[in-house]
Amino acid sequence: MNSTPAGQPHDSKRPDSPASTRPGTARDELTADVVTGINRQGGAVSQAFGGWLPVVRALKWAGTAALLYLALAYFTLPSLWELIEPRHVAIDGLPRHAETHSHIPGDPLNLGIVGTEDEMLRAFVAAGWFPADEVTLRSSLRIIEDTLLHHTYRHAPISPLYCFGRVQDLAFEKPVGHSPRQRHHVRFWKSDLPSADGRPFWAGAAIFDIGVELSKTTGQVTHRTDGHIDVERDLLANDLDAADRLQSRRYQPGFHRQRTGRNGGGDQWSTDGRLCVLVLNPESSGESSARAPTDSAESSPRPRAEKPVDREAVETPGEPR
Repeated sequence: MNSTPAGQPHDSKRPDSPASTRPGTARDELTADVVTGINRQGGAVSQAFGGWLPVVRALKWAGTAALLYLALAYFTLPSLWELIEPRHVAIDGLPRHAETHSHIPGDPLNLGIVGTEDEMLRAFVAAGWFPADEVTLRSSLRIIEDTLLHHTYRHAPISPLYCFGRVQDLAFEKPVGHSPRQRHHVRFWKSDLPSADGRPFWAGAAIFDIGVELSKTTGQVTHRTDGHIDVERDLLANDLDAADRLQSRRYQPGFHRQRTGRNGGGDQWSTDGRLCVLVLNPESSGESSARAPTDSAESSPRPRAEKPVDREAVETPGEPR
């Protein structure tokens, strides 16, 4: 006798019996447990490392800002200056300014010296000025270290400036205190201008570094310079005179028609417009009639004989390199 109620399908298995469980149900429950466990573990990891996320984001922003600064200061702005800044034309055979690699006007020329390279090296060392090291990775790292730690670096490298289409041929400096942050320094370029005795004529720019700053024109790290370039010009001449290395000194008036301006770092300078022309004592014995390339100026000749100099012996004794 069929006891199944009317209207209901006959099923010999009860809905709540174990036999009625579907085959995939056990696997689904196991998968759900695994997923739940993973989520719990993931939550624990997120809680453990969640505090570092702001630091990671800050480092990411700092790295992006540093890359943008390097691109702007060392590539974009120098290229723009090269496009918009006219070059300074040489007048009477001698430029009025040096310039940066990007043709931004650099330090004004304020010196001219007649003498051989050996005479230059010997005279400046005798006057208490030191030849500058070349700009290399090693010297660049050392000047940074010595600037931060206030260590003396008497041969600190001097950044390149261009005149006659090339970087300086000679560079000297006179330290101030115990850090390369401040120093007197001068760059020289050997010119093709003739002198009366046939010795080379060197065009120079003497400047006083008074600190470190970001360039006002490109944003690059550079020295901040004092604007009184005539004081630096006369200081160098006085040092050479005190060392008894000068045959004559005179001033060429009207060399600079523009009496004020800004250098490659954007620092202001001013001048009385005169070029200081120095003639070094010749190394060979006998009288000398060395004169500067121009004629209009006062001079006070003091002939002096010097022995030939060995360039390898120019280094200052006891100076660590």
